[in-house]
Amino acid sequence: MNNRRGPPPSGPPPKGQNVPTKPHHHNQQRPVLPPSHQYPSRHVPKSFDESSLPSMKDGISLQEERLLRRKTCRFIEQAGRILQLPRVAIATGMVFFHRFYAKHSFKEHDRFEVAVSCILLAAKTEESPKKLSKVIVECYALKNGVRGAVRVSSSSASSSADRNKGMLDTKGQEYAQLKERILLLERVILHTIAFELSIDHPYKFLVDQCKKLNQGRDIEYIDPSKSSSVSSSQMIQELVQYSMSFANDSMHTSLCLQFSANTIAMACVYMSAKYCRIRPTKVNNDWCFLLNISIDSLVSISEQIMELIADKKGSETSSFKTIRQDLDKLKSSNIHPTSQHGGSSSSGGGRDMKRQRNN
Repeated sequence: MNNRRGPPPSGPPPKGQNVPTKPHHHNQQRPVLPPSHQYPSRHVPKSFDESSLPSMKDGISLQEERLLRRKTCRFIEQAGRILQLPRVAIATGMVFFHRFYAKHSFKEHDRFEVAVSCILLAAKTEESPKKLSKVIVECYALKNGVRGAVRVSSSSASSSADRNKGMLDTKGQEYAQLKERILLLERVILHTIAFELSIDHPYKFLVDQCKKLNQGRDIEYIDPSKSSSVSSSQMIQELVQYSMSFANDSMHTSLCLQFSANTIAMACVYMSAKYCRIRPTKVNNDWCFLLNISIDSLVSISEQIMELIADKKGSETSSFKTIRQDLDKLKSSNIHPTSQHGGSSSSGGGRDMKRQRNN
């Protein structure tokens, strides 16, 4: 449980003035979807209805809404690396972004400016604050395709050249206006997420679960020769590595709105185990029992992560086909393991996360 209090907003609204919900309107060009690409029908928990998202009501298609989230999360990821933010701060910025657009339409706000504000707020929340000017200038440079670190201009001689290269002059009017919008959006985001700044992420949960599986000697490689040649510590290291990778991919989807961080972590451990060809040691044990996760949750999370990765790579790997076959067997089974062993439910992310923080 994180008991830290988050940072206050950059400043209160002027006396007698409400915080606007539409600080700046842009005629954004919608991303072009690949003509031959079709998103598969996914098993999504009933408590989360994508069709009720504000963007859907504004005429944005479901495929386009998902694509906008993915593209902007990739931007947050890249910007976070450039700014040398810790992994947890980058993940927190993505959660802020997903929560914001669960309440607002992509037509209301410039997603680039929202992303910059989320990065700024997340860096402060996770105790890794960055200078406002650095965040804005670096993100602006990334958006405009400028490679390498961007430095705040210190001489008038360099400012003209910087503008020609796509860099932002911190003494210019464009920077001043962008800064004002970013600060205003930071306050709008805080109000939108109800100042809920304590965010749980899957990383700690999946590491703890992998250690637990190792201590109980509950897992082994399917290949007997690998089991004899690879130590248990190396097996767990591999399991954690791929679990982390799947958890990172999950942040590019709306899974954080649907499930608790712990539930997502368990699904990532499952996917990692299948990818590494690791199985439970006991015949009567299955992954739902070992990970204490419901079939519905496991299927939904795994399918959404695989959809994302397949979309990035342009095709589905053979490992994913094996996972899908296993998931199909789980779905067709009449036995619901977690109903017998007290597994987690597939309830929505908000309620699930509140329960988790209280436990």
